[in-house]
Amino acid sequence: MRVAAIQMVSTENLAQNMATAASLLQQASEGGAQLLLLPEYWPQMGMQETDKLSIAEPLGHGTIQDFLSITARRLGVWIIGGTLPLISSEENKVLNTSLVYNPQGVAIAHYDKIHLFGFNKGSESYEESRTIVAGDEVSTFETDLGKVGLSICYDLRFPELFRKMGVCILIVVPAAFTHTTGQAHWEVLLRARAIENQCYVLAAAQGGLHTNGRRTWGHSMLIDPWGKIVDVLPEGEGLVSGELDMSLLQGIRENLPALKHRKLV
Repeated sequence: MRVAAIQMVSTENLAQNMATAASLLQQASEGGAQLLLLPEYWPQMGMQETDKLSIAEPLGHGTIQDFLSITARRLGVWIIGGTLPLISSEENKVLNTSLVYNPQGVAIAHYDKIHLFGFNKGSESYEESRTIVAGDEVSTFETDLGKVGLSICYDLRFPELFRKMGVCILIVVPAAFTHTTGQAHWEVLLRARAIENQCYVLAAAQGGLHTNGRRTWGHSMLIDPWGKIVDVLPEGEGLVSGELDMSLLQGIRENLPALKHRKLV
């Protein structure tokens, strides 16, 4: 299976972001990718934290979800829709949710971000819990090749989440890492998750200076089960792609059966 991660520099304008996503998804499909991943917050990087409330949808229908479903069916590919805001049970807060569509355009899995980002250093201050309700369930889905695990951005710092997924062939990480934290930790955390879980990791990031003044790190990448970076895009709009080599994955697990050597489960 060939996979691709879409990198964007999303704006506050939903229509503009959807047009960009459509073009990049088309490009990835034409390149042979069968599983496509969008970044976190791809529909909107608002000027204010609360802007996401205006585009939040109920689970199951809405402009953004219809776009993902129709595109997956039209291209005949798996689409993991990065994240989009879904209506939550709490007033003035949303769920930050990743939705999975199969090649028939059917939503077959979703994951609500469990770990909410908080960071304060100098002029940089982020606190997702002000406008987002945390999820509480680990989520995976099955493909013909095997299990795929779902995570989102800040989850990357919590390896216990990835262990709870079970044995996966691929873990996806849609993200919007800040430039500050991404420069320091993004690559090493992604490679660690691939190495310790002996699986591929596909990360789709926001990558550049946004209209709201925020700068994201980018460096979308595909990493193999040995920790090798297969493809990477430092900054700007575009995509990374590569093949999931199942013989390589199985060989690594046979030569170094670390998953079978675990004691603390």
